[in-house]
Formats: sequence, structure tokens, C-alpha cells
Amino acid sequence: MNFVKTPIEGLVIIEPKIWEDNRGQFFETYNEQLFKENGIDEKFVQDNQSVSCKGALRGLHAQAGPHAQGKLVRVIKGSVIDVAVDVRKDSFTFGQTFHIELSEANAKMLWIPVGFLHGFVALEEQTIFCYKVTGKYDKANEIGVRYNDPTFNIQWPLSQEDLVLSEKDLQLPLLADINNPF
Repeated sequence: MNFVKTPIEGLVIIEPKIWEDNRGQFFETYNEQLFKENGIDEKFVQDNQSVSCKGALRGLHAQAGPHAQGKLVRVIKGSVIDVAVDVRKDSFTFGQTFHIELSEANAKMLWIPVGFLHGFVALEEQTIFCYKVTGKYDKANEIGVRYNDPTFNIQWPLSQEDLVLSEKDLQLPLLADINNPF
């Protein structure tokens, strides 16, 4: 695996080594020792998976408190533009965003540590997205910020008319209106 640092401290792109032959392909999606050697020494406690239609935008979400979540994310089928926003109050990159295309074709993963908001938009029908997380889901400590908060100026790759959002995500507050736990 190749671990690529991003301009935002702690956010890491993981590129697996892919073995291909006449049967198809094989690659590791997680190797505890390699992750530790590359500064990601975390205990994962839960795996989640979503299936999304083209244009589905999920986010921006985080979980704080005793079950705060770091996330290792990847796409099994289809493709997404994945977005992480640094909301760690003491970070030099507070408020900065990072986006990357994660896809079935490129097999890249993104490590998102605690203290980031996270969201993605599906670029294809039936996109399967997987999250490996370091904290159990805890509704009481779930936070979210509206996907189009002008603080971040995120340029989602689809037009407003083509986005599909849940009612819950449409009602999320702006960053300025939450009590930021990070």
C-alpha cells in the first residue's frame, strides 16, 4: 500500500497494491501493521455500507464524544467525490476542505481522523460506499453541517438540481450555528 499525505494534517490517501491476472484482481483493503507503520494506529469497531443513486449527497457529518469516529472510506462499486472538512479548532487548516474521487476503478481509500466533517456525492447509480469506523454510532453525539455552508465553498461536481439529499441533511445548521466539539 502507498500512503499519501494530503495538505491537511492527518488526512491520508491510501492506494492499495492491486494484483491482476486472468481471474480478475485482488488487493488488501486494510492491514493493521502497515497502517501503524504509516501513523494510523486505530482500533476499528464497526463497518458500514451505503448504496446510493447518482446525485445522492450524504453529509456533512461527524460524530464526537466518547465514540468519536475516525473513518476509513472507500468505494466498492461506482464512484463518488468524497469531501473532508477540517473542523479541529486548534488546527492550522481549520475550515479547509479536501476532496478526492474514490471509485471502483481507482480503489483508493481515504483516512479521515476525528475532528473532520465528512460527506460525499455519488457520481453513478448504485454506488456502494464503505466506512470502517473507530467509534460506534452514537445518536446523542452525532453532528452535521449543511453541505452548502458558504464557510467552506465546496464545489460539488453536480448541479443543485441533480443533487438528492435527505430531509435531515437539508435541515442541518451552518458551522457558525453549532457548538463545535472538536
